[in-house]
Amino acid sequence: MTGPVGVFDSGVGGLSVAREIRRGLPAEHLLYVADTAYLPYGDRGEEEVRARTLAIGGWIQSQGAKVLVVACNTASGAALEALRERLAIPIIGLEPALKPAIRETKVGRVGVMATQGTIRSARFQRLVDNYADGVQVVRDPCPGLADLVEEGMLGGPELEARMEDYVAPLREAGVDTVVLGCTHYVFVRDAIQRAMGPDVRLLDSSEAIARRTRQILAESAALERAGTGSFRLLTTGDPAEVAPVVHRLWGEPVDVERLDV
Repeated sequence: MTGPVGVFDSGVGGLSVAREIRRGLPAEHLLYVADTAYLPYGDRGEEEVRARTLAIGGWIQSQGAKVLVVACNTASGAALEALRERLAIPIIGLEPALKPAIRETKVGRVGVMATQGTIRSARFQRLVDNYADGVQVVRDPCPGLADLVEEGMLGGPELEARMEDYVAPLREAGVDTVVLGCTHYVFVRDAIQRAMGPDVRLLDSSEAIARRTRQILAESAALERAGTGSFRLLTTGDPAEVAPVVHRLWGEPVDVERLDV
């Protein structure tokens, strides 16, 4: 099957997931949509996030995608069930890597850095209720951090100073494991590690999502096993503003198209 693997995020953060899919599935054609005009989802109401997710997901399906990866924790928390009801293709959603963090903590305290939208979602609360098992989960909303990544601030003194403020609740709580519960945060992983210290382990879901994508495609006999895959990226925002950041995050120039949906 030659249809693309659809990947969707509120912005460019989902490129961290697309990057892992590209590494693991180099023959697949990737179709990525960044709903930049509505970024950040974490500051928007659940109904609006659900409406945007359904609109983008429907468009990606209309392009012949054989699977849709919702590379956004906030969108997954708000709309995953609705997507599965509406669309005819397999849907792969994100959830913070809380389960492995709970398994690995030695002190019984884990932190979750995520948007307010993810932290307040019923889906995240169910994850905590089902798996915390006595482990303290320290929720750390990080207002504005995804925006910094969208602006291309991936390092430097200003980011380092802000990161100290972002991680302060986690350091005060004495967590030994931190979940990066937003795809954007993977791109500032080094700054988070420095702020938390070398003894704290950071976890994210991108590799697991890439493995799940391979599994789904293999089970449906839709896995591309030969050739070189392509990468197409569209944004609902301004392509001229998005393209330089995409170039930096993806590691090579990408033609960014405008999508009105």
